[in-house]
Amino acid sequence: MTPVIASIESVTPEWLTGTLGFAVSTVDAEPIGTGQIGRSYRLSLGYQGTSGPASLVVKFAGGDEAARRRVSTAFRKETGFYSELAADLDVRTPACLYSALSDDALSFTLLMEDLTPARPGVQVDGCSVEQALGAVRNLVGLHAPRWNDPTLHRHDFLMPATPAYAAFLSGLLDQATSEFIVRFGDELSADDLVTLKRVNDLAERWLIGRPEPFALVHGDYRLDNLMFPPIGDPIALDWQTVTIGLPARDLGYLLATALSVEDRRATESALVEAYHTALMANGVSDYSLDTCLEDYRVGVFQGPFIALLGSMTATADRTSAGDEMFLSIVTRSCAAVRDLRSFDLI
Repeated sequence: MTPVIASIESVTPEWLTGTLGFAVSTVDAEPIGTGQIGRSYRLSLGYQGTSGPASLVVKFAGGDEAARRRVSTAFRKETGFYSELAADLDVRTPACLYSALSDDALSFTLLMEDLTPARPGVQVDGCSVEQALGAVRNLVGLHAPRWNDPTLHRHDFLMPATPAYAAFLSGLLDQATSEFIVRFGDELSADDLVTLKRVNDLAERWLIGRPEPFALVHGDYRLDNLMFPPIGDPIALDWQTVTIGLPARDLGYLLATALSVEDRRATESALVEAYHTALMANGVSDYSLDTCLEDYRVGVFQGPFIALLGSMTATADRTSAGDEMFLSIVTRSCAAVRDLRSFDLI
């Protein structure tokens, strides 16, 4: 079994030499990112008598044992994605050089390419319509290659929303919604509070209501999990929520949370059409634009759903920046749910 390196102190020149096949002589590490359930570091590498990548990124589980136990399924998903799925997709994501998961799924190691000079998106700030379009194009590279592919169900770590699992998630969401409203109720509008409660009440029905089409779904496809290079479409990170589901959940989540409410209202129809056109160009058939637009309206539920669960399961210490991030997702996506009359489709 591939051994797990569980802390940055264990990332030594000797371990890197054995892993990479290059004679690494020095390694310096600096923490990067603001992951809610993982810890990432950029490694600056020196070599003796050979050459290799100047820098890499290593990622470990974050939080104490109790916190990691709560989110161990996320660790299974991310390591499984890189080791079993990524090579057969067209989505832009970091090249993974090493992936390991402990037997109890409480620790993992990922060693990946460093995407510098790409810069991360900032959820609170939002993005331009052109950046959103690039992220939409990248989604097609995730969804189209395994569109309605029954062999996806062979990967047990993907955990699709069966009725039993949907009921379990709905129970977690009920607790998360109560906690979120206690924590942020004074900063939410009356309309947002009503919307969150209705999302909570309908979550189980939403999760199982549209079994087709299905594909790989990132699940948390938002700006903080995208890297924007100087040229080309963004690169997707953080595959801890990857699953099988309605593809438009990713599309709805992205557009409802990355764009300002005004930009989303003005451009969402064109962006959904661009997504649909790219799907058709990449081999997807028997999927009309009208159905895609309707699925998008259903997909925007992903925003409040993930934000509520994420706020409860995050292993990182609570910060004002984290609070702003969760609030930005909730307020923008709740507006989209209302604008698109998504409750009418559940």
